[in-house]
Amino acid sequence: MSIKNTAAEKTTVTRDTILLEEKTGNIYESLVAISKRANQISTETKEELTQKLQEFATSTDNLEEIFENREQIEISKHYEKMPKPTAVATQELLEDKIYMRKPEDK
Repeated sequence: MSIKNTAAEKTTVTRDTILLEEKTGNIYESLVAISKRANQISTETKEELTQKLQEFATSTDNLEEIFENREQIEISKHYEKMPKPTAVATQELLEDKIYMRKPEDK
């Protein structure tokens, strides 16, 4: 699932813990699943941002180049406005889009 096409909130929202618990049968398992998925999303987003910003990387910095990098600033602002990885992961859990496998269950 793409983080760009998600219905996750961009602000803090109070969640009903009963809904989260219903997904796995245990609130703590739900939180672990959300945190692991949020880490995956965060890593993917960071790699994507790094690749985009490397296009602007220079070995020397001077004052003129700093003012000319408006595109770099716009890319950074876009990523700042995106929903946080935990919000996306929580939304994915609530929409049953996270696949969870327990090692003890075979």
